[in-house]
Amino acid sequence: MSDGTGYWNTVGAAKTYSHPFELAWLGEPSPTARVIDYGCGSGRLTAVLYDAGWTGVEGVDIAPAAIDRARTLAPGPAFHVLDRPPRLRYADGEVDAVLLVAVLTCLPSDDDQRRLVEELHRVLRPGGVLCVSDYPLQEDRRNLDRYERSAARYGTYGVFTTGDGAVCRHHDPAWFDTLLGGFAITRTRRVPVRTMNGHPATAVQFRAVKPVTALQG
Repeated sequence: MSDGTGYWNTVGAAKTYSHPFELAWLGEPSPTARVIDYGCGSGRLTAVLYDAGWTGVEGVDIAPAAIDRARTLAPGPAFHVLDRPPRLRYADGEVDAVLLVAVLTCLPSDDDQRRLVEELHRVLRPGGVLCVSDYPLQEDRRNLDRYERSAARYGTYGVFTTGDGAVCRHHDPAWFDTLLGGFAITRTRRVPVRTMNGHPATAVQFRAVKPVTALQG
C-alpha cells in the first residue's frame, strides 16, 4: 500500500485538521461500541468521540509520530500504529463504526483506496456505520491549475503535490459512488473546511451503512 509514511511521520504529523463531524450520525453514545478512527492523526476526533461517551473508540494511524502526539494530546482513548496498512487487528464484523476523515485524499491510488474500503467493510458488523469526510474536486482557480499541471504526471485528474511535498487527491464525485458501492448511503452533506495547509475548501461527507444482507467475500 503506497501510504506516504515518510511525509505523514514527519511534516504531516504536526498538521492541524479541521473537518467537522456530525456525532448524531453514530446514534446514541455507547461505552461498549467499538469505534475506529482510521487515520486519526493527532487524535482530534478520537478525543471528541471519547469525551462524548464513545469510550470504546480507538485511533489508528500509519505514522508513529502522529500516534505519539495523539497520546500526549488525548490521554484517554487508545491509540495504535498500523504496522500493515490497511489491515486492522479485528475479525470480520467486530467493529460497530469507523471514521475515515481526510484519509482518502492521502491515498491517491484507486487500488489503495479500494483495498482500504474493503478492509473497513470486512471489520464492520452488518448494520455498522462508516463515516467518510473527504475532498471532491474543487472549483477555485488555484486547484484547477494544479489539477491540470499534475494530470499527465499522475495519470488521474485531481492528484497533485502540495507545496510541502505531500501527494494528495481531490475526487470526481462519481468515484465516491463507486468506492462506497458496497454500502448504503443514508446521509450526505457538503461542509466548508480548511485544508491541512490552511486553505479554504469544500468537503463532502457520507454516512454509509454496511447492509445487513451484505454479500460475503
